Amino acid sequence: MDSRTEALRKALDADLKEARTAREVEAVRVKYLGQRGGLITRLIKDTDFQSLSQGERRAVGVGVQELKSFAQGRIEKALLDASMAGSLEASYPRVDLTLPGVSPGLGSITPIATLQVFLEDIFRGLGFLVEQGYEVETEYYNFDVLNIPPEHPARDMQDTFWLDNGMLLRTHTSASQVRVMRKYGSPLRAIFPGRCFRFESTDASHENSFYQCEGLMVNRGVTVASLIGVMEMLLTQVFEQLVTVRLRPGYFPFVEPGFELDIRCLLCGGQGCRVCKRSGWVELMPCGMVHPRVLAAGGMDAEQSGFAFGLGLTRLAMMKFGIPDIRLFDSGDLRFYRQFPAAV
Repeated sequence: MDSRTEALRKALDADLKEARTAREVEAVRVKYLGQRGGLITRLIKDTDFQSLSQGERRAVGVGVQELKSFAQGRIEKALLDASMAGSLEASYPRVDLTLPGVSPGLGSITPIATLQVFLEDIFRGLGFLVEQGYEVETEYYNFDVLNIPPEHPARDMQDTFWLDNGMLLRTHTSASQVRVMRKYGSPLRAIFPGRCFRFESTDASHENSFYQCEGLMVNRGVTVASLIGVMEMLLTQVFEQLVTVRLRPGYFPFVEPGFELDIRCLLCGGQGCRVCKRSGWVELMPCGMVHPRVLAAGGMDAEQSGFAFGLGLTRLAMMKFGIPDIRLFDSGDLRFYRQFPAAV
């Protein structure tokens, strides 16, 4: 009996080495442990227990049971290995080395990010610091210190995304003005680009998430002429051409006097399109001289003056790259972003 069980062990191992799939392992199981024709099952049936003594019967039973347990353990392991190999093969199909290789595609930078880096380089050349603000702000910095009283429409729930803890998603990068003044004092030249949020209806030129670049200059003797000079130089470098701009009086609580700087639409040449709402002009940025109350909140004395502007990065990118609809930026369509180079 020992020689027969040993022969079955070796035969089982040999058959399992040849079995590559779960179906082939199952065939080996049936061959050795099948209830009707299995080799181990037949070994028990073919043994003449009547001719054996009680001790011999016990030894044969123990040997057959050990052989059965050995076979079950090996078959279960082989079945597990075959299943894992099948899953890996399905997950990682074989590579045909005769096929031509596929070159990995280069990523691209979004138009807004490209323009932001470009503007940061321009302003650094003018001696401006680049600061990062907070997208989640307090009411104090977003409204109070900017001379925006509680009854101002900008505080209305339809304009601002309020959070449960009383904070809000900043509605403008102007929220960093007082923070930066308190941090550096005067003289000061700084910009702080970033994303802003407003709860409003979307169209070709409006989105509830957009990017601005706030600029601030504070020193003695800063005038409106200083503001105009910086803006003309900036836009000339951005568009690499002479552009037509206009200043309109505008009311903003944190500047006095305040202006709206418009640029003649570069998409239609001033003829009228969806982006400029058929007017020929695109509102580019609010600007003006920093209000004395805001300067005081920032720790500046009465002899200091300054200008501030909020450059719309998203709209500027539309003009720079000829993008007709602001909603394309957040569309998630990779075909849109692949159109733009990695540098301006």
